[in-house]
Amino acid sequence: MPPDDIAAAVLARSDIAKYLKGSHGESDADAEACVVGYLQELQTTQRYRFYKALQHPLYPILRKVERIYEHGEYAKDAVRDGHTVWVSNHKSHLDYLVEPLALDDLDIRPPLVAAGINLFGGAMGFIHRHVTGAIPIRRNSKDPAYLMTLRAYVAEILARRDVLYYTEGGRSYSGELKAPKTGLLRAALYADRTHLSVVPMAVSYDLVLEDRILARQGATRRARPLTQEFAEMVRHAVGFNTRAFVTFGKKIPLSEYDPASRRDLVSLAHRIQREIGLLYKVLPTALVCATVRPQMTRVELAARIDDLLDSMREQQANLAVKNGRQAVDEGVEALIERGVLVGARQHLRVRDRIVLKYYARTIEHLVPSRR
Repeated sequence: MPPDDIAAAVLARSDIAKYLKGSHGESDADAEACVVGYLQELQTTQRYRFYKALQHPLYPILRKVERIYEHGEYAKDAVRDGHTVWVSNHKSHLDYLVEPLALDDLDIRPPLVAAGINLFGGAMGFIHRHVTGAIPIRRNSKDPAYLMTLRAYVAEILARRDVLYYTEGGRSYSGELKAPKTGLLRAALYADRTHLSVVPMAVSYDLVLEDRILARQGATRRARPLTQEFAEMVRHAVGFNTRAFVTFGKKIPLSEYDPASRRDLVSLAHRIQREIGLLYKVLPTALVCATVRPQMTRVELAARIDDLLDSMREQQANLAVKNGRQAVDEGVEALIERGVLVGARQHLRVRDRIVLKYYARTIEHLVPSRR
């Protein structure tokens, strides 16, 4: 449906119509100007043919990422019965490429993606608005008019298209799985829930392209300008190679939840978060970083990882290795090449403790003593 028709549908919703009549203390004209302005900001269009063609100019980056998908049958089952809200963790800017491509490879049309409004400047903003179909989100807005308009817009979009959003809001600077945000989930509950479901999904990388950038921003608690961050990502991409695991969970029908119930909203958000945590692929690099100690031998490291794997198996974690020796063989060399560890004869030494802690925290939610 054209954007103008979506805007008309939003303006016709009962909660928006009530607001336009000045229910929040504004004049009718001011209220309408505010809502219409936000609708113009939110409007987006996905041009699928051009979207698929983006893979060609992005090939220099995509060829460095081996994409591996798990439980694609759950994704296909979800779209067979109606529209879907895909909910994922957020590790990297590469997520915006990797996860929609995962769906496309499964013959599922990529959804509209909710992305921070900071990503909508310049040429990237044009591509997001007119090619990929990303929805700009003001993550920290407390304006009731904006929140009401966003909720209504997403509800109308879900009557026509699928949507993907990141439950943590933004990327995790410290590595751990952050607490879930509920704004977009609440909007989904206000859509027609008859044939609408949520599919939890998790993305995990052996190495995150912007690991140094994120880890240092987490340590200093200071965000860097986006253009500066992208320039540094290009520099770190030299020699970079990784696997990206995208794992799909079983669908959760939204018809089971009451949009007016705060308890239902919180319960659903935590259910999705728990499932994402269990879907998250536990990779060798994270296991090594979570267990390595100064001057530890590889044999000692493998034994510590074996103990950790035993506790993770009890939680039914999604493990990429069978034992500690495999994790050491696959993870240590990757971390040495990345400059996180140094292999000094039989002993290992930590070179970049900040990045090491970043990777260790990515599986912190599965470590019993830290949950």
